[in-house]
Amino acid sequence: MSIVLEGSGLTVEKLVRIARNKEKVELSKDSIEKITTCRAMLEEKIKAHEIMYGVNTGIGEFSEVVLNDDQVKDFQKYLIYNHAAGIGDPMPIEWVRGAIAGRINVHAHGNSGCRPEITQTLVEMLNKDCIPVVCTKGSVGACGDLAPMSQIALLMMGEGEAFYNGERLPGNVAFEKAGIKVPGLQARDGLATINGSNFMTAIAALHLYDINRFLKQAEIACAMTLEALLANMKPYDVRLHKLRGFSGAVRSSQAIKKCIEGSDLLTGKLKIKVQDAYSMRSTPQVIGAAHDAVAYAKSQIEIELNGVGDNPIFIPEDKITLTGANFQGSPVSLPMDMVGAAVTMICVLSERRMNRLNNPALSVGLPAFLTKGAGMFSGLMLSQYTADMMIVEQRILSTPASIQSIPAAADQEDFVSMGMNTALKNTQILDNAYGILGIEFMAAAQALDFREHQTGKGVAKAKEVIRKHVEHLDVDRPLYPDHNKMKALVKSCEILEEVEKAVGSLE
Repeated sequence: MSIVLEGSGLTVEKLVRIARNKEKVELSKDSIEKITTCRAMLEEKIKAHEIMYGVNTGIGEFSEVVLNDDQVKDFQKYLIYNHAAGIGDPMPIEWVRGAIAGRINVHAHGNSGCRPEITQTLVEMLNKDCIPVVCTKGSVGACGDLAPMSQIALLMMGEGEAFYNGERLPGNVAFEKAGIKVPGLQARDGLATINGSNFMTAIAALHLYDINRFLKQAEIACAMTLEALLANMKPYDVRLHKLRGFSGAVRSSQAIKKCIEGSDLLTGKLKIKVQDAYSMRSTPQVIGAAHDAVAYAKSQIEIELNGVGDNPIFIPEDKITLTGANFQGSPVSLPMDMVGAAVTMICVLSERRMNRLNNPALSVGLPAFLTKGAGMFSGLMLSQYTADMMIVEQRILSTPASIQSIPAAADQEDFVSMGMNTALKNTQILDNAYGILGIEFMAAAQALDFREHQTGKGVAKAKEVIRKHVEHLDVDRPLYPDHNKMKALVKSCEILEEVEKAVGSLE
């Protein structure tokens, strides 16, 4: 069954299904009627020579230049040409699919003024998986993601490039092979296709989906390390966190405790400290804060996915055109800057726990650097170096992009969100995070090999999955293959899926 796009109800999860799983979409009948009604009003206003930004005027600094009737016909073509000004390698196809889905949902409100053929062509592009080639860099995040969105709009004229059936083809060839009719661009059609923050929003949605799963794996890794360090589990009593009141911490404490259920740590059989270090006992508060940041960001991203992010906006029932700044990406870039910093924070905590596993002064009887041959062998000493390097890179990338505006267009566009920078740096932050957490998982599994107590059911399952991919480090060997395998394992979420099969959902 297709996912119906109607201007509301588009969630992060649905966008992932469209972008990543390539589920079919369709426009609701009501939305088609709204788009048609809005277009009729726009054409009346064009005939009446009413001045409307981006329809019969230039754009940006040229917004005061009024176009004559002949210029109106050709303006949309040149608008797309001059905005298709990105640079760099093609974006991942799932990012482009997500942006197209978001743009369809904007049009579905019936306030964008484009012809229905434009929106239906976007629907066909998704359903036939004919996806434009879009350069990764070039958007400043207001007026929306103009440069990358313009490479989508080029296809509306049979130009540009597209991926189809695994081939990179000229746009007109790709459309012909896919059986998609080139609609052409008439008045307003081009600007209605590009004037929103759809790329940064789609990428944010995909990141939020993946980060939620990353955080659950961070809780599993924490549980493994707590077992290996013979932790005091009182800080994970959910009553403690309910008294403070943060929902993320409540969720996190329950998830970690669920992984440790069945462990000797919970029976009093093992000698434990009265109070552990912060990196051991404050994980629910720290991962919980990240959960809360993700929840806030998700609420903002879903508002944007279902809102009218465009300019100008046409209101048929009032027969009015409103020019504003609903393309401005700050409502997306600001919370996503926070989320990127939250992921970095979780990685810093992970590395501190891994440090305690390695350091014989802190590891409660584990061999130095988790090797039986300390001196001859160095064990996981250098794994920490690798994690540390990636964390420094994450810290650099965690500088907010949303405060980095550089004015453009002769200062007409004098504040921009830089939301695409947020999206790109979060991509690298998350990529590093998989590797950092993978190293903690590897160290925790190595440490548990030296323990003899009964571990929790979730912890045992996680260790079992890890051992399918990486062997115990008996004598030193090159570790880069193990690091890369662990990074890929975390990214695949196999540990998470198997642990949740064993103990139930960690949400």
